[in-house]
Amino acid sequence: MSTTHFGFQSVDEQEKARRVRGVFDSVASKYDVMNDLMSAGLHRAWKAYTVMVASLSEGSQVLDIAGGTGDLALAFSKKVGASGRVVHTDINEAMLRVGRDRLIDAGVVLPTLVCDAEKLPFPDAHFDVVSVAFGLRNMTHKDQAIAEMCRVLKPGGKLLVLEFSKVAKPLTKVYDWYSFKVLPQLGKLVAGDDASYRYLAESIRMHPGQEELKSLMQKNGFGHVDYHNMTGGIVALHVGIKC
Repeated sequence: MSTTHFGFQSVDEQEKARRVRGVFDSVASKYDVMNDLMSAGLHRAWKAYTVMVASLSEGSQVLDIAGGTGDLALAFSKKVGASGRVVHTDINEAMLRVGRDRLIDAGVVLPTLVCDAEKLPFPDAHFDVVSVAFGLRNMTHKDQAIAEMCRVLKPGGKLLVLEFSKVAKPLTKVYDWYSFKVLPQLGKLVAGDDASYRYLAESIRMHPGQEELKSLMQKNGFGHVDYHNMTGGIVALHVGIKC
């Protein structure tokens, strides 16, 4: 059996999938509250910037991968109009259920399905934009997932990867202190789960940095890739164009 990382641990690939599912089953009901608390609300600005960069128009076809509680799917739906479509997906059913209910409460009904980003159930050259926000780092075979995202994009289509990345060096010490000391305690107090937020901090450190992810996207079908650092590199938005 092949092994991979779950945070700082080395585990069997199938075991990682089970553990990641457990993390998001545990935090689904408090996910939005924790996002606001741990980012001081900045995640809303990061996502708003992603929507702006998407440059969607009436009739656009969008696939939101690891769409979770539906922030991006809801914002995208307002841009594509009645003739467009946003498909809201996640591998985790608990997260997807929270997102679906939130969308319905907002008066928005979107195609919603559980699917694995490494084996997307969509035809080739189908979408104008594919997005994945804070989900790529949890995928076992990132190269395979990126190749699948490229496959389902139309020529000239755009992949948006919003993800935690490598912070600027002057911020490293305070960011590490916050990540490993404050964040797990916040998770314990609010979500009753410190372990999941300790995994979050570890998974960020194991995720490819800005240049490494850019190279990975270029190797898996994207002719042009650029990235935009936000909040000192805590988060980066990678934009890949399928040529």
